[in-house]
Amino acid sequence: MYGLSVGVSQIGSTLPSPVYALISGLNAATVGIIALAAVRLSERAITDKLTRLLVYFGGILGMLYTALWYYPIIMIGAGLTSLIWDRRYPHLVKNATVNIVKRLRPSRRSLIPTERKRTRDVEEGSNTKRSWPLYDIGKPLPPPPPTYSLQDTYISDRPRFKGLTPKPPPPTPQLYEKAKAPKPKDSQFSSMSWQLGISIIAVFLATFALTIAFHILSGQPSRSFSVFSSLYLAGTIIFGGGPVVIPLLREYIVTPGWVSPRDFLLGLAIIQAFPGPNFNFAVYLGSLAVAGTSVPSYLGALISFIAMYAPGLFIVVGFMGLWSLLRHRAWFLSILRGVNAAAVGLVFTAVYKLWQIGYLTPAKQGQPLGTDPWLVAITGTAFVGGAWFNLSPPVAILLGGAMGIARWAAVLD
Repeated sequence: MYGLSVGVSQIGSTLPSPVYALISGLNAATVGIIALAAVRLSERAITDKLTRLLVYFGGILGMLYTALWYYPIIMIGAGLTSLIWDRRYPHLVKNATVNIVKRLRPSRRSLIPTERKRTRDVEEGSNTKRSWPLYDIGKPLPPPPPTYSLQDTYISDRPRFKGLTPKPPPPTPQLYEKAKAPKPKDSQFSSMSWQLGISIIAVFLATFALTIAFHILSGQPSRSFSVFSSLYLAGTIIFGGGPVVIPLLREYIVTPGWVSPRDFLLGLAIIQAFPGPNFNFAVYLGSLAVAGTSVPSYLGALISFIAMYAPGLFIVVGFMGLWSLLRHRAWFLSILRGVNAAAVGLVFTAVYKLWQIGYLTPAKQGQPLGTDPWLVAITGTAFVGGAWFNLSPPVAILLGGAMGIARWAAVLD
């Protein structure tokens, strides 16, 4: 990615038409692959109606707005929603409301007289009559007389036999050894204590708060520090995979004018065709973002690499000490279920955001892919190829690039 950034920085303002066709084809195939990943992630994240709604609203809300603080608010809200739902607080409120309404509304049974009597003939044609008192049907009937079996009567007539129970057998040496044996521990998390995990997370939160506070209070920080703070924030709030970070990186790096939309989409198309995580894209952007400043390009790439990966490393290592304590907590699993569902919804947001900027031409950069039906066909080919024919993502993306060039060759545009 750093080598690509050095090469892209030497490119002029325009590119040959085949290159634009290649980049557009790669981007269209990338959208199809990410859409397939979103569908498969949703199949695993959706376990009930609540998670289905959280995936839906996570995607919809992410499409409506993009900001530094917005995505964390969506995920925190989803986590709290799943916690409240699993604790059955809405059900308790519903039941309490129903009970209050029932108490305030008069019952039809309470309007029937309780002490009136009526008579009926005991035998047909007989003058003998008997009065039968009616019980208050608004009240429960008296309980029937208790019935006992022979064994119950035997025990009740002889209270001295009630407490006699057979004694347990004497403990054997095997039982003593089993009781003294230490409980098995999870070897994956036994090497770190929860105190150390909390300390690591506390240090990370302190550095995060200091970075953001200095970025806000300094007014106009240097370009290198602005890139570091923006990527540090993006690496902190991203949950749910690399595709989610792409719209944020465009918002934080391209919108201020540090990297042009063409160079952003060019790097995005290339990185999708190569193996490795999408977070490596930060190296490419950091190198280009410091261009024209006194900071060398390799230093900008290194700063961006550290800013993007450090938050995830801090959080993962810190939670290794806490996971053994939290993974059996019902409230923690409820929160994690909601956060995961919202994060999957944000992957659908990434599909929409990339769809809106994937088409490049010499005249316009960053148009919706739906502008050209051939690019829509490339997106569908990548999606169907991966879903039905087990086409690997790199092959599908390279096929999209080839289809983009084929379209240029056929039209000669």
